[in-house]
Amino acid sequence: PSLLSPNPSFLSVLQKDPSEALVIAVTTRAIFNLEEEHKLYLEKGKEEYARHQQANQDKPLPPGTAFAFIQAVQYVNEKILQSNPAEKDLFDILVLSNNSPESGVRIINSAKHYGLEISKFCFVSDEDSTQYLKSHGVKLFLSADRTDVCNALRRGVSAALVFQQEVQAPSTPLRVVFDGDAVLFSDETDQVFREQGLEGAMQYERAMEAVPMGEGPLKAFAMHLGKIRKKFSQEKSPIRTYLVTARSGRDMGVRAIKTLREWGLAIDEAFFMDGAPKGPILTQIQPHIFFDDGLHNIQEAQDVGIPSAWVP
Repeated sequence: PSLLSPNPSFLSVLQKDPSEALVIAVTTRAIFNLEEEHKLYLEKGKEEYARHQQANQDKPLPPGTAFAFIQAVQYVNEKILQSNPAEKDLFDILVLSNNSPESGVRIINSAKHYGLEISKFCFVSDEDSTQYLKSHGVKLFLSADRTDVCNALRRGVSAALVFQQEVQAPSTPLRVVFDGDAVLFSDETDQVFREQGLEGAMQYERAMEAVPMGEGPLKAFAMHLGKIRKKFSQEKSPIRTYLVTARSGRDMGVRAIKTLREWGLAIDEAFFMDGAPKGPILTQIQPHIFFDDGLHNIQEAQDVGIPSAWVP
């Protein structure tokens, strides 16, 4: 009954058109720190977990890795609506969970406690909850479960694996950092590198310089993010996007820049690191989320407190 009764504070959340909005689905373990509860679930089972959640339903969960990202997204919506109250091209957040509806009360109460503008909560018992992503028009899926992320990518949805870590909530604007190959772009050059080494990859890039790269698993999300970014001048934008890639600028940077130009995807800043560690530049940027396909880069980012999401 508590879930079905109309709640005035939730009726005030602006309903968004999923055909126009940038829909982001986030699992409960990505947005909140549920590591202790998850351990209980693994060790004692679903019933004990549900009892624990019900007993603590009025105790807010601590923020998780994706929490600051979702807060910053909410800030962007506020800025968009200040400029145009009728705007429909907004971020839309839904929480997807394998919790039962009863144990999900704590999730809803936690979102209310922090003032998160979440439009939909989906509590599903099916093991593969990613089957519902396309029906909600999801453009980005963040989960703490690798199987979920791989299933979402197979379904053609931009997705990344969030590792639980303590992060400081960075200030606004929303800052998103993308790796290049196998994230924004396809992994074609990575494959050449694995087969022919660095020199072979550089020769391939020089030969293919005029040919745009294929699209990577996060291109669709990045394009919609760029579309929202274009609503503002560069000086007043509540969104900043970055490319931080291991590519060298001299030998492999031109094709990346030409590909972005061909796509019409504006990136605020690009860093061609030539294989150097990414940690120092990420520390300077302080992104709300950093997407990379290299686990060593994710670990380095985590070591300096950067919210990170792995694209497997």
